[in-house]
Amino acid sequence: MPRNTVLKSLAAVLGGLALASTLTACGGDSAADAKVVTVYSADGLKGENGDGWYDQVFKDFEKRTGIKVEYVEGGSGEVVQRAVREKTNPQADVLVTLPPFIQQADGKGLLQKYAPKGSDQVGGADKATDGTWTSVVNNYFGFVYNKKELKQAPTSWDGLLDATYKNKLQYSTPGVAGDGTAVLIKAIHDFGGKDAALAYLKKLQANNVGPSASTGKLAPKVDKGELLVANGDVQMNYAQSRDMPNLGIWFPEATDKAADGAGKPTTFALPYAAGLVTKAPHTENGRKLLDFMLSAKAQQQVSEIGGGFSARGDVKATDANAVALTKLMDGVEVFAPDWTDIDENLTSYVEDWKSATGS
Repeated sequence: MPRNTVLKSLAAVLGGLALASTLTACGGDSAADAKVVTVYSADGLKGENGDGWYDQVFKDFEKRTGIKVEYVEGGSGEVVQRAVREKTNPQADVLVTLPPFIQQADGKGLLQKYAPKGSDQVGGADKATDGTWTSVVNNYFGFVYNKKELKQAPTSWDGLLDATYKNKLQYSTPGVAGDGTAVLIKAIHDFGGKDAALAYLKKLQANNVGPSASTGKLAPKVDKGELLVANGDVQMNYAQSRDMPNLGIWFPEATDKAADGAGKPTTFALPYAAGLVTKAPHTENGRKLLDFMLSAKAQQQVSEIGGGFSARGDVKATDANAVALTKLMDGVEVFAPDWTDIDENLTSYVEDWKSATGS
C-alpha cells in the first residue's frame, strides 16, 4: 500500500477516535457503560428488606432493558449537594428528591429538560413548568408515634412540649433532610408565621434528642420505643409499618386561627420528584428509566408495593393499601406551600431555625 494511503487511513482512524472521545465527554453514552444508569435519590422508596417500590421497578426495568441501575441514597438535600459538587463531571443520570430541593436542583442548573412518557397525566403542581422535573410518587408529610407506648396519637404541637416526650422525640434536620425541612414548613403554616413557629421549636428543643441527617432512620427507633414521636412522611412510614407493628402515623393540628384548616390536622404534598441530570453520562438510559417509572404498570405498584400515591391522575389504584391510605388521609386538611418563597428563602429560614434552637 502506498505510503500516502497508509497516512490517510491512519488519520481517519485517529479522527474517529477523537470524535468518539468528544461525544463521550459531552454526555453521550459510552459503549463500555451503555448498560448502566445511576440514580441519586432521597431515602424512602427502597425497602428495608428489598421489598420497596424501587426494588421492584429497578428489577423490572433491568429485565426489560438489560440496563443495570446503580443506586445511591441520601438525605434530600444531601443528594443535591453531591450533584452540585460533581457538576463539572456528573456521575448521576437521574436525580430524585423532595421539594424544595428539587426546585433547588433546578435553580442550580443540575437538571435538563425532559418530559417522560406519561407526564402529561401528572398534575401541573407536581411538575416543573420548564419541564426539568416530574413527580414519580405522590406523598404527604406526617409524623409517627409508638402505638404500644401511647394509647392514642398526639393531636397538637403543644402536646409535644409535655415532659412525657423528654428525650423521646426527634425530627430530622431542616436544610439537610426533606422531611426535616417539612417540619419547618408545616410549623410556619400551622403557627401562622415564621416567628411564632421558631418560638415554638425553641421550646420543643427541650424534648428533642438532637439532629438526624436521615428521616428514614427515625421510624425504627419509634417502633422499638427508643423514641415516642418522630417526623416522617406517609409513603415511607406506611411502607415501614409492614415490618414495624408499633408504628402509627398522625398529623398535628393547625393552631393559628389564620392558618388554613385551623383546629384540624394538616399536611401538604411532599412528592418524590425526578429529573434528568444535565450532561448525564448515560442520558438515554436516564430517559428510559424515567419513562419506566411513570409507566402505568409502575404507577399502579406505587400503593400496592410502595405504600404511596400514584403521580398519574389516570391511574386509579384499588388495592388494599390504596384503600387504607385514603382512609388515613380522611379529614386531614391539605394546604399548598409557597414553594417559590421557600426556594428563595430556604437558606435564611434554616439559619433562623439554627439560631432559635441552638442547633
